[in-house]
Amino acid sequence: MTITQEPKTLQEAIIHFSNMDNCIAYMVERRWPDGIVKCPTCGSDNVKYLAKRRVWQCKTRHAKCQFSVKVGTIMEDSPIGLDKWLMTMWMIANCRNGVSSYEISRSIAVTQKSAWFMLHRVREAMKITGDAPKLGGVGKIVQTDETVIGGDPKNWHESRREKNLKESRSKRVQVYNNTYGHKIAVQGLYDVDTRQIRAKVVPNVRRDTLQKEILEKIEWGSTLHTDEAVAYKSLKDKFVHETVNHAVSYVKGNVTTNSLESFWSLLKRNLRGTYVCVEPFHLDRYLDEQMFRFNNRVKVTDAQRLSRMTQQVVGRRLTYAALTGKDAQAAGKF
Repeated sequence: MTITQEPKTLQEAIIHFSNMDNCIAYMVERRWPDGIVKCPTCGSDNVKYLAKRRVWQCKTRHAKCQFSVKVGTIMEDSPIGLDKWLMTMWMIANCRNGVSSYEISRSIAVTQKSAWFMLHRVREAMKITGDAPKLGGVGKIVQTDETVIGGDPKNWHESRREKNLKESRSKRVQVYNNTYGHKIAVQGLYDVDTRQIRAKVVPNVRRDTLQKEILEKIEWGSTLHTDEAVAYKSLKDKFVHETVNHAVSYVKGNVTTNSLESFWSLLKRNLRGTYVCVEPFHLDRYLDEQMFRFNNRVKVTDAQRLSRMTQQVVGRRLTYAALTGKDAQAAGKF
């Protein structure tokens, strides 16, 4: 099975992926780059392609001996065709400000609920793997910063503001708690040399929490650029630590955290303008989406961005029950 010239623009992609054989050939080339198709159940390469059904038949006798290119990927058990999946992946990979489930629903003619589920499964493929290398190194610069995400209390209903006030621990912290207590904290790390970013939701912005992530994900001996927050003190025994006072300026010589400030701007623009209302327990997935586009923005074409994403769909699975928390409820975790 050979693939024709790959699409370079959205218009070309729509035409190219309207042919199901092109879709299958595209996925086969990325899932099995050596050209040898293997059974996802037993690993055997003794398989035969059934052209009429567009599936493979494993000649070893076992359960699930027939399989499609979707099996073992984020698309497994999905009745939605590859043509719609690939168009969804193209849009979410290349739309800088994200794409909502309602827009996907209208564009590929599926329900909004299906589009929402598809987008979260695609975000699962955009996730950075746990074995990703650490950032920085001796003589290399890593920026680190944190932000908070959430609505402004001035836009709340009066009853909610009163409730939040009553839940404050003491009068001394009422002002702070009502300003930031409802927000979600996010920490980011940016490698200036590789232009790669890591970001995740953290429970708080206390010293122990932020420094734990720094020690785990940044090579010792790196040059660390931060603002003058108290949480970043006492790092000089592991890193070359340089700070910039944001009350005075955002750049001091070559010391800055502006790359992370740019990432926060893009992230919040997506959340406020495209996705509008994001639950805290889904925020990590939206971070994965934004990180993928940010890490693949320099000298990467739209076609290459899609290709990199489709290479990451294998071995990842996200069920609707897991996404909505129903399997955790059934297990008695909530």
